[in-house]
Amino acid sequence: MIRLAALALLLASTTAGAMVGGAATADKTIARHVALIVGSRGTSCTGVVIARNLVLTAAHCVQAGADYKIVEFDAARHPTLRDVSLVQSHPQFDLNTLLGHRATADVALLRLKAPLPDAFVPAPLASVQKPVAAGDHLLVAGYGLAVRGDGRTGGTVRMADLVATGQPGTLQIRLVDASTNGARAGLSACTGDSGAPVFDSSDGRLAVVGLVSWSTGPALTDGCGGLTGVTPLVRYRDWIIAAAAKMGVPLGQ
Repeated sequence: MIRLAALALLLASTTAGAMVGGAATADKTIARHVALIVGSRGTSCTGVVIARNLVLTAAHCVQAGADYKIVEFDAARHPTLRDVSLVQSHPQFDLNTLLGHRATADVALLRLKAPLPDAFVPAPLASVQKPVAAGDHLLVAGYGLAVRGDGRTGGTVRMADLVATGQPGTLQIRLVDASTNGARAGLSACTGDSGAPVFDSSDGRLAVVGLVSWSTGPALTDGCGGLTGVTPLVRYRDWIIAAAAKMGVPLGQ
């Protein structure tokens, strides 16, 4: 069970960094789509609101045997915990595959017991997915720590404009800070950003095209500041819509 008294300690003590490299605070048009997920085992992840009572995140964020809550902050940054009534992970998700930085169905849905307040706004899933090409810019927005290991920097949505690298496909996308190309420390997601939405805005509106799954340090070392690994949603969009309907939340997308 997660209690409010323990939440501040959780945010202050988690070793997971997020949006490292000097990422800017996200503006309200982006932050309103993003949710902070905390677990009873001391975990912290990010998700994206896709319906008033439904949050999409990474499957590795919601392992069996733990309870999860969505954190709502008021104007004074006081947290309220919102109950999650049901968690559904993609049946083909494999944790060992993910730990090897290989592609797997790293997607899950959390249904809330009660609708989120108006401060949260559902984000649309990308309806027509054009192939992501090397050099394409995508926007990542997540909760967590701006400085890895420093809990005082957590609890704020930060965003980064990252660039697709390598040979992006429908199984996995790798993003990098264009100014460093992953060779030295730069902007990237980190563990606290697991499940964070990856937005495409090329047509003038935000649409969710993927979720953060993993990261590396510079030059493929351990840590953060190098690559950001993304699970594309194009392969899993139909499952998300069908699973949401079974959970009693028709998305209408």
